[in-house]
Amino acid sequence: MPIKIYIDQGHNPSGFNTGAEGNGFFEQDITFEIGRRLYNLLRTNPEFTPRLSRPTADTILGTSNSTSLTTRVNEANAWPADVFISLHNNAAANPNATGNEALVYGPGATVARGLGEEILEQLTLTTGLRNRGIVYRPGLYVLKETTMPAVLVEMGFISNPYDAELLAYSPDLFATGIYRGILAYYDLL
Repeated sequence: MPIKIYIDQGHNPSGFNTGAEGNGFFEQDITFEIGRRLYNLLRTNPEFTPRLSRPTADTILGTSNSTSLTTRVNEANAWPADVFISLHNNAAANPNATGNEALVYGPGATVARGLGEEILEQLTLTTGLRNRGIVYRPGLYVLKETTMPAVLVEMGFISNPYDAELLAYSPDLFATGIYRGILAYYDLL
């Protein structure tokens, strides 16, 4: 039975629940594209069955910030997915902040933590960006309300000029890093 992976491309393309902006780029566009490429990598491997939260660039989920998050979680829970991976970009007031990090519910989320660690290790290898490690965020809705292990991947800082250009112009590096992290976690690398 293939492993079912729900890929949540963070944020909506317009209106409400849009993401961060930085260096002329928009988080929701970057997460859409990297998610699409990750989906394509996973669907060519018979070990996996992937699903996207935003199958098209103009897909809008929910009718508000809260229902946007609820829609994503409910779709993954109803499927039911084996793993939930939410894609995001970090942002900071300091334009020098850089790197990737993975957010999980808490110390008891051992599957999510293990998957997050593998993803970060592979992202460091493919992107060259620093591994900022695992962060516990029990208050995040998509980590708290999913019924399967969930990892929120903060891919680079859109507020950092170098990270932002890498995210926008080399999305395959991020998709490949996350894909290889998934493979490593399941001993398929």
